[in-house]
Amino acid sequence: MKESKKDRLEDLKYDDQGLIPTIIQDYQSNEVLMLAYMNKDSLKKTIEDKKTCFWSRSRKKYWIKGETSGNFQEVKDISYDCDKDTLLIKVKQNGVACHTGEYSCFFTNINGQHLEKKTQEENIINEVYEVIENRKKNPSPESYVSSLIKKGEDKVLEKIIEEAGEVIIDVKNKNKERIIMEVADLWFHTLIMLSINNITTRDIYAELRKRRKK
Repeated sequence: MKESKKDRLEDLKYDDQGLIPTIIQDYQSNEVLMLAYMNKDSLKKTIEDKKTCFWSRSRKKYWIKGETSGNFQEVKDISYDCDKDTLLIKVKQNGVACHTGEYSCFFTNINGQHLEKKTQEENIINEVYEVIENRKKNPSPESYVSSLIKKGEDKVLEKIIEEAGEVIIDVKNKNKERIIMEVADLWFHTLIMLSINNITTRDIYAELRKRRKK
């Protein structure tokens, strides 16, 4: 007999205050963003609304991440550990996770040194890829991406060749501003090609990590 979602929620181990620690993680980069607490009701709301909802131990009230800042966390996956006393929620973080303006709440090492600041800009490639995926699944006549995909893979490859040629020309001319613009165009059209072939940015990151280890 298949275990129901309700049974699994009831099986979780909450502390004597009815709370369970919850780790929030970026679903693409796997960066740990924050830690907060949930109870049964806030977890149910999180599952239903697909946005993180926590219980504030200091204010004794529910709070939805992003309700005042707009930095909502879109839930992608929820799991629990082997002891069933800790949750791990993978999210798409809109804006930053920390109230200080840092992308993650974990930006200080044990020696008190400030770690390299993480910003939303570092995830821009993933964000652009998501937009491309959306345009592929939900074509719009006003979308450049949709129109290009509709023309077929060969047209996309032509654009990649064109942009690569522009990069080479601007590099030879030592035109820094143009190099930046053309490389951005090249990356953009390469992302479209990846999407057409059902290759994700994570697939590329994994290959780069494999090479880095070598």
